[in-house]
Amino acid sequence: MLLENKTVAIVGGGPAGLTLARLLQMHHVEVTVYERDANRDVRVQGATLDLHEGTGLEALKRAGLLDEFYKYHRPVASRMLLTDGLLNIAFDDHGFATLTAETRPEIDRAPLRTLLLNALNTDTVVWDSQFISMEKEHQGWRLHFKNGSSSYADFVIAADGANSRIRPYLSDIKPVYSGVTLIEGNIHDAEKHTPKLFAFAKGGKVMAFDHEQFIGYGTKGDGSIMFVANFKTHENWLAESGIDFKDKQQVYAWFTQEFANWSEEWHEFFTNEAVYFVPRPQYYFPLDQSWETQDNLTMIGDAAHHMPPYAGEGANVALQDAFELAEVLTNGKFADIRTAIAHFEKEMVAKGAASTKDTLENAERMFSKNALAQMSSFFYQVKEEENEK
Repeated sequence: MLLENKTVAIVGGGPAGLTLARLLQMHHVEVTVYERDANRDVRVQGATLDLHEGTGLEALKRAGLLDEFYKYHRPVASRMLLTDGLLNIAFDDHGFATLTAETRPEIDRAPLRTLLLNALNTDTVVWDSQFISMEKEHQGWRLHFKNGSSSYADFVIAADGANSRIRPYLSDIKPVYSGVTLIEGNIHDAEKHTPKLFAFAKGGKVMAFDHEQFIGYGTKGDGSIMFVANFKTHENWLAESGIDFKDKQQVYAWFTQEFANWSEEWHEFFTNEAVYFVPRPQYYFPLDQSWETQDNLTMIGDAAHHMPPYAGEGANVALQDAFELAEVLTNGKFADIRTAIAHFEKEMVAKGAASTKDTLENAERMFSKNALAQMSSFFYQVKEEENEK
């Protein structure tokens, strides 16, 4: 096996990094995951994930974790309402008489992390390890972390997300701004703090389209809500806005101006005491990117092919990266690591580009003047196809 007697470092303990670690350990590879979070009990942020056949679900199947996944997955989270900015419903997934088979079952990020962590060998993950830099040492790399520690690995895999600090060691290609920025909000105990919008979602998710803008939110099993207010703007808007996103009054003032034509019921998200905000300009990597393959370093997921969240592909493609990288490193079909990695990276970039293209095309629909009509038509067609099966 290509990794026999080699130490592997995965930087980033998200779903893809942990899944890759699990798959490598199934082949007795010595692997360590370095994660910036302080410990496994840190509250996991982010939207509920829908896992797709052939990608996210296939990764868990190969990892032997599908049964565990279905213990934690949330069927109601898949149910969706599509509305306009005044909360007039155009599509109600809850209104269908029968629950069709789930083709994209959903799971919250926290239980997904838990089931992946529980599947790893003890002490696989080294917490409080924020990557700072690395340099070549022997045939591998010496990694340095913010906490002052360092470690050596023969082979390093970047799974550290869209703002990867390892990616520059492979590629100097910069991401492209998509033309859209979103403001993410997180609210714990949402039934208490945002009772009307919490009840409106019926335990699932809401997607609202109007005035070439989009607000989406979903409830999670822990009682929290994550929402995103998406709008078209120029790349430097965040720096030029002068908004302090720790100041709720400033953010609320911005929202009432930017989304002035939307129902005041949305204000509930911005006026409660529990909410905190994160601004996120949306970027993607060029579809034709390439870099020189190395024999001791590669990357997966958002570090390799970051894309906006408008098609639900990012996490699924990242999980596909995980099982395909594990496959080329352990299947015995390649003469050396560089050849295996070159094959993997070529396939990964092509698939990432296809998913990015789909995402950008979907974003065009979601931010068009007739977005609600287009999206409603799409989901009605999906339901009809599901009910015919």
